[in-house]
Amino acid sequence: MITRRTFGRGLLAAGGIAAVGAGGGGGASRARAATLGDDGLYKQDWFVESFLELSDDIAEAQDAGKHFVVMFEQAGCPFCRKTHEVNLQRADYLPYLKENFAILQLDLFGAREVVDFDGEAMEERALGRRWLVNFTPTILFFPMQADTVIGQPGRQGELARIQGYLPPFYFYHFFEWVRSGAHETQGFQRYANDRVNQLREQGTDPDAWRLG
Repeated sequence: MITRRTFGRGLLAAGGIAAVGAGGGGGASRARAATLGDDGLYKQDWFVESFLELSDDIAEAQDAGKHFVVMFEQAGCPFCRKTHEVNLQRADYLPYLKENFAILQLDLFGAREVVDFDGEAMEERALGRRWLVNFTPTILFFPMQADTVIGQPGRQGELARIQGYLPPFYFYHFFEWVRSGAHETQGFQRYANDRVNQLREQGTDPDAWRLG
């Protein structure tokens, strides 16, 4: 089931719809390729470098005018790889993502110590269980206002999450949905459908969109 807070698995199972870019059109340009780290996770050089004190990370994101985002992955996850090799290499999307979001990558089965927003320290894998993360990638979005999150477990403070792989059109517009504040009044499925209808009105044929 697709809810206002959680999106991804229903669309993936159904096959989904994807556009080439935020505005439709021809082939998308690519950014520099992601690298594979020693931990088996793909890396982006613009992701947050952190001491894994989440209260500090969200405060720094707020100071930079960005939403704080946590992305759980695991080694060998094909949909994590596809997220990096397709969605996060889109030169048409990346400027928006980099400008508006601070993304911290965590390993769902990792052993690094992380301090949750309420001050509780635990390994990455324990944090994943605490936040009810069962799939990879899972991308969790938090409010711009750090003080509304700090002092409570992250699961209580999150705004929304993506579970599993989303094709580029839906992936990009989920970030836009959160950043624009539309998540406060409108579910994501309706928001995405409105974007599809807007492109149709502009003369873009959804059937011609490339599945990312």
